[in-house]
Amino acid sequence: MDSSEFDDFYAATFRRVAAQVYALTGDPDEAEECAQEAFARAWAHRHRLERSGYPEAWVHTTAYRLAVSRWRRGLRSRRTPDRALQPAEPVAAPGPEHVVVVEALRQLPAHQRDALVLHHVCDLPVSAVASALGVPEGTVKARLSRGRAALHELFAEHPHDLTEGASRD
Repeated sequence: MDSSEFDDFYAATFRRVAAQVYALTGDPDEAEECAQEAFARAWAHRHRLERSGYPEAWVHTTAYRLAVSRWRRGLRSRRTPDRALQPAEPVAAPGPEHVVVVEALRQLPAHQRDALVLHHVCDLPVSAVASALGVPEGTVKARLSRGRAALHELFAEHPHDLTEGASRD
């Protein structure tokens, strides 16, 4: 993968990777830092990406592991992000529906949340999710089914949270 191909890959996938980590951590700065680090590592190991059937899954997995590692080490101190890494245009704040969904995802077991985010937020096929999580495809399907059912229950228990959040704008 040459630099032009990598630039195209980065441009096409960075937001999805950052969105995945944000859905897992709830912290947009942490998400962008983990995504940036994952892409830096991907550049250093681009020969692996060429051989990989799912280069985006490799980056997703790396970003996910970075976020988990930071959480485990208790790195809660926030550095000011490098201005060069800041987006050129302002990014709109997440809408109330987005916040409600992220809060609901936080209530799920981590393995269900990971599968849901990788499949539905990051648009990875079940096979790529299985590869990223290191589990069989059947396990991913079961986690997706159970996770969707749990989200359905959460939203059924608190339907006003979603509608109230949407009406505040």
